[in-house]
Amino acid sequence: MAVNYSAKEEADGHPSGGVGVPGGGAVGGGGGGAVKTRKPDNTAFKQQRLPAWQPILTAGTVLPAFFIIGLIFIPIGIGIFVTSNNIREYEIDYTGTEPSSPCNKCLNVSWDSTPPCTCTINFTLEHSFESNVFMYYGLSNFYQNHRRYVKSRDDSQLNGDNSSLLNPSKECEPYRTNEDKPIAPCGAIANSMFNDTLELYRIDNDTRTPITLIKKGIAWWTDKNVKFRNPTGDGNNLTALFQGTTKPVNWPKPVYMLDSEPDNNGFINEDFIVWMRTAALPTFRKLYRLIERKNNLQPTLQAGKYSLDIAYNYPVHSFDGRKRMILSTISWMGGKNPFLGIAYITVGSICFFLGVVLLFIHHKYGNRNTSADIPN
Repeated sequence: MAVNYSAKEEADGHPSGGVGVPGGGAVGGGGGGAVKTRKPDNTAFKQQRLPAWQPILTAGTVLPAFFIIGLIFIPIGIGIFVTSNNIREYEIDYTGTEPSSPCNKCLNVSWDSTPPCTCTINFTLEHSFESNVFMYYGLSNFYQNHRRYVKSRDDSQLNGDNSSLLNPSKECEPYRTNEDKPIAPCGAIANSMFNDTLELYRIDNDTRTPITLIKKGIAWWTDKNVKFRNPTGDGNNLTALFQGTTKPVNWPKPVYMLDSEPDNNGFINEDFIVWMRTAALPTFRKLYRLIERKNNLQPTLQAGKYSLDIAYNYPVHSFDGRKRMILSTISWMGGKNPFLGIAYITVGSICFFLGVVLLFIHHKYGNRNTSADIPN
């Protein structure tokens, strides 16, 4: 028997009437509930009738965009590049790998050398440093971005949690305990903390005058006041607070003896905090000291002769590392970094060049009738 139903019913997925099936009743019309269908609801969203805007790229819209980007980016890049080049910077590599270097005698120093090896490097500043000067130490071939190295710390312990102080996280292994005592601070990052001592002197008529180096204000405010805290208790007696713990393996003294000032000692020592903010690249620099300008009539560091006294405690020769001391001023955009200016100039120049090329092509070929004649 033939069964007929409309095309609309076929599109809906079922006929209005029943269809006989062998051994059973009718399926559809007279049977039990409505038959499921895959047809989407008749709504603007499901039927894709929502309003939309599709840009049409024409010469009149694309060419001005290229020229505007070029005319904006190139001046910005030139300004950033010139500002970066105006920043004074002086760098000294004191690794000591060269036989003629005064620090060559300290090249194979160990972590626990007693007394520490010392060396002095004399240098001359050809130009004065007018504004505040920032002293950095730099390391090369030191991978602070290694995954296991970055994880090797206990943030709860560093935040002053007393339970974590005596029971550090297992992430700190193998620098979690030493001689059955918990290490404070634990982990590989803290254990490898930079501990060279740098002192700067001005030489005037064979007289050495020390330059005042400020050790506070070098860490991020959020690190100093939020992320790092000493254990709770008597803040004036850090020895008692850290009782029952031991120093990291490579440290010459415990954490509560990093500084004589209570507000810069223990976990809130700013040298320690700066080191714990790991670097993303194997060659990096970290802020060590500040040299503030005393008055507007004299430069912060006058041109002339200086000497750098180094207590060489940090070994880098075993992993082919390098150590540097950097003196630098800053500007409104931060430290010396010509890359950003070069990037702006490059992108702006490419956009401007493409704009000229596309304008030429549009002027020469844009008015031609490229439609083919269709025969009748």
